[in-house]
Amino acid sequence: MLLAKTLGSSTFRLALIAIGIFGLIVSAIFAYVYWSTLSYVRDRSDRAIMTEQVSLDGAYARSGREGLSALIAQCIADKDFADHVYLLVDAGSAVLAGNLGVWPAHTGERGWTEFRTSPPRLASGTVLVRAVAETLPGGERLLVGRDISDLDGFMAQIRAAGIAVVVLIIGLAAAASIGVTRRTVGRIESINATSRAIMLSGLDQRIPLRGSHDEWDRVAENLNLMLDRIQTLMGDVKQVSENIAHDLRTPLTRMRGRLEKAYHAPRNVEGDAALIGDTIADLDAVLGMFASITRISEIETRARKGAFRTVNLVEIAGEVVELYDAAAEEVTTDLDLAGAPVVLVTGDRDLLFDAIANLVDNAIKHGRPGGRVTVTCDNDQSGPMISVADDGPGIPADQHDRVFKRFYRLEQSRYTPGNGLGLSLVAAVASLHGARIELRDNTPGLLFRLVFPATET
Repeated sequence: MLLAKTLGSSTFRLALIAIGIFGLIVSAIFAYVYWSTLSYVRDRSDRAIMTEQVSLDGAYARSGREGLSALIAQCIADKDFADHVYLLVDAGSAVLAGNLGVWPAHTGERGWTEFRTSPPRLASGTVLVRAVAETLPGGERLLVGRDISDLDGFMAQIRAAGIAVVVLIIGLAAAASIGVTRRTVGRIESINATSRAIMLSGLDQRIPLRGSHDEWDRVAENLNLMLDRIQTLMGDVKQVSENIAHDLRTPLTRMRGRLEKAYHAPRNVEGDAALIGDTIADLDAVLGMFASITRISEIETRARKGAFRTVNLVEIAGEVVELYDAAAEEVTTDLDLAGAPVVLVTGDRDLLFDAIANLVDNAIKHGRPGGRVTVTCDNDQSGPMISVADDGPGIPADQHDRVFKRFYRLEQSRYTPGNGLGLSLVAAVASLHGARIELRDNTPGLLFRLVFPATET
C-alpha cells in the first residue's frame, strides 16, 4: 500500500524527472570525455602515419620504386615496426612490396581509410588498421598505416565503463529517490492519519514525533502547536457560550417574568411604567454586553490604529480618577493618582481611557471597602507604564491568565455587577498598543501594570 502511494506520489515523479535530467548530464559528460579521448589518440596516430608517409615519399623521390621497396622491406623486418602496415602496388594493383597481400577493398587511391585484415604475424583473427593512401608520380599506389586494434579496444572499454557508470548512477539515484520518497510519503501519511483521527474523534489526537529534529519533526511540532491553539480556542468558545448563556439567562428570565405578570394583571399606568423601565434597563445591559463583545473584536482585528497619536498617560489617568472619584467615595475608598507629571505613549486616547477606566472600576468594585486604590504613571526602565493597585483580596496566581478570557469571572465576583468583559477589553487594548501586561501580588491586593513601548522622539 505504501509502495503504491510512493510510486504514485508527485514527489516520486519529480524525483524521476530529476534523475532523467541528471542522467542526461552525466551521459553528455561521458560522451564528451569519450570523443575527446578518441580524437586525441587518433590525432597522435594520424600524425605518426603522416610522418612515416613523408619519409617514404622522400625515399621514392630519391631512389624511385626500387629505393621505396627496399625501405619498406627494411621497415617490415624491424621489430619496432611490427604494428605498421605497408603496401606498394603498381598501376595494375600487382603487389610490389609490403606486408599485405592485396589492396584493401573499398579503399580509394588517396585519403584516409580504416579496414580489417589478417596480417602474416597473426595465425588467426583480424586487426583494425587505419591507413592513408596516395598515388605516386609513376602511377604506383602506396598505403601506409598502423594497427589500431589496441585503440579500438581501449575505446570499447571506455564505452562500456561509461555505460556501466551511467546505469549505476541512475540505479542508485532511483533507489535513493524511492527511499526518500517513501520516507516523505510515510511522514505525510502519518499527518493524514492524525488528521482523519481528529475529524473522527476530536482534537485530542497529535502527530507523533520521531525525535529526528528534522524539518518533518518541526512541521509536526508546529501542527501540534496549532492543534493545541485550536483546542484552546474551541474550549474558550465553549466557555464563552456557557458564560453568555448564564449571564443572559438572569435578565431574560426577569423580563419574561415581568411581562407575564403584566399580561395577566389589570392595566396600571404606574406599574406598567415601572415594568417598562426595568425591562429597558435589562435590555440595555444585554445590548451593552453585545456592544462590548463587538468592540473587543474590533480592537483585536487592529482596525483602530488610524487614531494613534502621542498622548500623555497622566492626563488620561487623571480624567479616569476624576470620573470614578464619586464611586470610590460611595464605598469609602481612597482613589489617588501618583507618579511622574508626564508619561508619553503612542496610542488611541479613547481606547486607553477605556482600558484604564476598566482597571480602576475593577479595583474599586473588588477591592477592600474603606481601602485604597492607587493609579501610578511613570517612565520605567523598560518603557512608559501605568499601574493600578488595590488592597483587596486580589486574584490567585493560578487565575492570572484566565481572567483575560471573555466572560470569565472569579467565584467571589460571580454575584457582583459586571459581565466579565472588562479585562478582556484591557487585554485587547494592550495587544493593539504592543503593551505588556503584568499582574503582581500587592500584599495585600493586586497590582496591575501596563508597560508600553518607548515613544520615538
